[in-house]
Amino acid sequence: MTINLLGLGPRQLEAYCTALGERPFRARQLMRWMHQAGIDDFGAMTDMSKALRERLASQTTIGAPAVLSDATAADGTRKWLLDVGTGNAVETVFIPEGDPEWKAGTGTPAGDDADHAPRRYRGTLCISSQAGCALECSFCATGRQGFNRNLEAAEIIGQLWWANKSLGRGVLAARPITNVVMMGMGEPLANFDNVVTALELMLDDCAYGLSRRRVTVSTAGMVPAIDRLREACPVALAVSLHAPNDALRDQLVPLNRKYPIRELLAACTRYVEKAPREFIMFEYVMLAGVNDGAAHARELTHLVRDVPCKINLIPFNGYPGTVYSRSPERAVARFSEILFEQGYTVTVRKTRGAGIDAACGQLAGRVQDKTRRAERTAAGREGTEQTLEAAR
Repeated sequence: MTINLLGLGPRQLEAYCTALGERPFRARQLMRWMHQAGIDDFGAMTDMSKALRERLASQTTIGAPAVLSDATAADGTRKWLLDVGTGNAVETVFIPEGDPEWKAGTGTPAGDDADHAPRRYRGTLCISSQAGCALECSFCATGRQGFNRNLEAAEIIGQLWWANKSLGRGVLAARPITNVVMMGMGEPLANFDNVVTALELMLDDCAYGLSRRRVTVSTAGMVPAIDRLREACPVALAVSLHAPNDALRDQLVPLNRKYPIRELLAACTRYVEKAPREFIMFEYVMLAGVNDGAAHARELTHLVRDVPCKINLIPFNGYPGTVYSRSPERAVARFSEILFEQGYTVTVRKTRGAGIDAACGQLAGRVQDKTRRAERTAAGREGTEQTLEAAR
């Protein structure tokens, strides 16, 4: 069986090289060629012997998912649809912000007016962890399409590998990707082992060399896995909260019925002890007439008061068939003001890539729904509408 080296973590690759009778430093050489230089041809790895290169070529491969489509929005957001086999595809989104020529520590160029100074550059890659999603969050396009399978580590890190290559710069040059967020299709912590392997490669200096503060895992609230991540690979953590009480969150995020808010917040408090940032980012999608009222905001301030946190308000991005609508700007502003008055750091996420269905909550790809979720969703839509009407 051919081994895809792209999916081997640092320790796994070192063990493989040792099994070949090679010294451990060969693993570091391989990682630099694969992940830093973006090379998938063993023949080009000129600092290794010809015999080793031929052996690797006969036993292994370096393969990322193939690209099915590549779209760029007017705001520069870019989305790739990647083939993961058996009729399934996942989506990866690159979001550039600021001036790519800006360099940290240079300040404003001489003679430039402050109002026209280049903004600090940030290139964020949003990565998928599953083909589809099993959690069925009621407002999410991906959650409606069903679930097929977990992605392998090579398919997860392959998204970063391909994006670096496609953007025209390897990480040895000026880096187009400065941050990675596991916020694409799927629940990352439901694919724990493969996600952690990919995270280890993102952090390794011989691979992508990102800091723990610049890699974020987003979860809907898988409490035991949050504790596991805390011990295995603590990176920045974002939690999809979306409601200030269990009754409403049960409707929006069904996983809450298994891990209610009190258990989730306790896990968040434990996580902060080892997190690279001193806070948890709570994500809160703004749904008109559902969770965006002043009373909801005040309830939220009391709910999370004991957890070091920041709160990210997310304008809802619609899709065909949804029963939800986006909160008006005035409702978002009022909600934000109430949180701010109570001392919370609040941000409102800027919608990016909506023109190519790359905005938050819109990723859907092509997934064969083996759960018949679409059929069940259609049958249950009337009941959902009644629940929303009652909430209003």
